[in-house]
Amino acid sequence: MGIRIIGTGRCIPEKILNNADLERMVDTSDEWIVTRTGIKERHIAESDQTSSDMAAVAAQNALENAGITADMIDLIIVSTVTPDHPFPSTSALVQRKIGAPKCPCFDIEAACSGFLYALNTAYGMMASPLGYKRVLVIGAEKMTSLVDWSDRSTCVLFGDGSAAVVLENDGDPDTPDFYVAGEVAADGSVSDILIVPGGGSACPPTVDSVNEKKHFIKMGGPKTFQLAVTSMVSACRNVLEKSGVDPQDVVWAIPHQANRRIIDAVANKLGIPEKVYLNVDRFGNTSSASIGICLDELNREGKIKKGDLILTASFGAGLTWAALLIRW
Repeated sequence: MGIRIIGTGRCIPEKILNNADLERMVDTSDEWIVTRTGIKERHIAESDQTSSDMAAVAAQNALENAGITADMIDLIIVSTVTPDHPFPSTSALVQRKIGAPKCPCFDIEAACSGFLYALNTAYGMMASPLGYKRVLVIGAEKMTSLVDWSDRSTCVLFGDGSAAVVLENDGDPDTPDFYVAGEVAADGSVSDILIVPGGGSACPPTVDSVNEKKHFIKMGGPKTFQLAVTSMVSACRNVLEKSGVDPQDVVWAIPHQANRRIIDAVANKLGIPEKVYLNVDRFGNTSSASIGICLDELNREGKIKKGDLILTASFGAGLTWAALLIRW
């Protein structure tokens, strides 16, 4: 149908928190963090810098890269677990900030898998009778707003940022779609291994819930590692099988940038470690922004060309996971 990616953009906060900084904040060390995660530094949003602020900047950069203006966008989808407010949606705030008048917009909450969930959703809506011509897909996360800086097992992992892509249907049946094959999945039976317990209807904010730190990320590390590797490998294999593509024909593999050991394990099981793109050392885990940030770096550095196959995969709280084989 001629649905393709025509622009990418990102927004990375200026402030950098490196491992030496964390050594002064919590009982940890650069060696401990790098050995277990591969992370050397992460970017931290300012206290008054919101997810929608970062999303709007990434969106504007993607629109500029695509050579179009905001009033040409027909739909906005934002993936985030750190919305500015419970409501209205972060996408509505982005719509206002970039000046995309009256186009429909909504948020997706699938944790770190959200960007791929959103791309799958956008493609389906563009290919449906709804017929959206241009869609803006954004992953925007202020993960540090959920971090307990006294918990050394989680505070070293996360960073802030946003990324966006512009999709366009040019209506040319001879133009291959960006979407080659995809998979989205979830297993709610393990939803308690990665969770922010407080803030929702199950545990509304109270003085006690705040004092008990229920509004911060809680994670079961070993179980999360195992499920992350298993789910991403399975999803990638399924997508490759559905598309008939050999792993060696993939130009780049972009796993969710959560942890270097997870990424290495996935790449080795798929037999493509030399094709993996990495930036987790510079950004940490930016949740649903991570794959989009990688795509924008590759695009702007001229490391991908028309027709290249890019294998993406992610996992997140829920447990959710997804994979998408993209044709550039």
